[in-house]
Amino acid sequence: MKPLQSVAMGCVFVALYARIQGYDAYADPFGWLLVMLGVRRLADETPLRGAMLGTAALALLVSLPLWLPGVRDPVADLDASVGWALGLPAFACLAVLCHGLAEAADAADDPGPARWLRLLRTAVAVVALLPVLVFGAGVDGLASTASLVSSAVYVALVWLLFSYSGRRWAVRAAVERPTSSPAA
Repeated sequence: MKPLQSVAMGCVFVALYARIQGYDAYADPFGWLLVMLGVRRLADETPLRGAMLGTAALALLVSLPLWLPGVRDPVADLDASVGWALGLPAFACLAVLCHGLAEAADAADDPGPARWLRLLRTAVAVVALLPVLVFGAGVDGLASTASLVSSAVYVALVWLLFSYSGRRWAVRAAVERPTSSPAA
């Protein structure tokens, strides 16, 4: 599997939710592991690769206890802003991912993907901040819009990651193996 395909599948696990006997069948921790594995397989010189790994690790650490119904349910009963705050590491990871990949596309002289990834980075930031208006400013009418935009951002991200997974800036360069020359 190509690195960005792994990241995209991880995002699918994070975005989807199906509760079975109290547990999310699409375990977010598994999704974040896929994201980390994909990012880890990107070329070492990929811009912000370390920050991508760090924010994905933070999102993984936050998602681990929240996967357990005994933790998630009491947290969900708290103020909705707590849930939003616990989702910030995920949004940070997605924003850093989009920004770093846009920089990699720019460095490879691939401006189309760079523009789309920057646009998506901005959309991720907007989605991360919309709850401030909903919870902080009391604009409850934006709650369903924020949820819809959040879902659209995940769909767009998965689409772009799969679309760009074969680009030369999105795959680790093959390691040159010495060839043995036949003995003369």
